[in-house]
Amino acid sequence: MAKTITIYGIKNCDTMKKARAWLDGQGIAYDFHDYKTAGIERGRLEGWASKVGWETLLNRAGTTFRKLPDKEKEGLTGKKAVALMIGQPSMIKRPVLDVGGKLVVGFKPEQYVHIFS
Repeated sequence: MAKTITIYGIKNCDTMKKARAWLDGQGIAYDFHDYKTAGIERGRLEGWASKVGWETLLNRAGTTFRKLPDKEKEGLTGKKAVALMIGQPSMIKRPVLDVGGKLVVGFKPEQYVHIFS
């Protein structure tokens, strides 16, 4: 039985474009969930955070996070980080690839090769 593959992210993100181009180039079928337009459910985000850690999911390098007031960046906890990501999905690191329940955060071609080989 084929694994369900979903890639989560934002349509215009350069890293997302690279990941989707890689999948397309390999002929790998997937569903795309744009959490900027479709949102992301708190339960799903909390599940991801428990699997990979909120520290992995939170995109601290992005403009949206860097523009936050220092007060909001201080004393981050999992609960606070999830609330920030729910409020501003741009703070979720991209892409999040779900391959039959296995999560991969970010895009590295060699990592994708390993997953799909």
